[in-house]
Amino acid sequence: VQLQASGGGLVQPGGSLRLSCAASGSISSINIMGWYRQAPGKERELVARISSGGSPGYADSVKGRFTISRDNGKNTVYLQMNSLKTEDTAVYFCNVRWQPYWEYNYWGQGTLVTVSS
Repeated sequence: VQLQASGGGLVQPGGSLRLSCAASGSISSINIMGWYRQAPGKERELVARISSGGSPGYADSVKGRFTISRDNGKNTVYLQMNSLKTEDTAVYFCNVRWQPYWEYNYWGQGTLVTVSS
């Protein structure tokens, strides 16, 4: 399984970006796709995740600003990020996993999002 993320970049505070991540390979139709981020000096944290049935979940820090969605036919997950803040600056990683999670848990290469004026 391979994950290819894209869409990162430099944006001013209050701006928007859209991240995409396409998964390829042998992927279970029942899975969870998600976005995590890691800021310098901090641990990786969950940003948002969405089940193959379409149920989303968000970290409190991004609720109301970020929207996760997916296209099951394309095995692609998106993260629409609005009202970006400087504290959103991080490397964003996409992830796909399915049961048993200890065995089927895959990561993309990461894409850098920098929010700065």
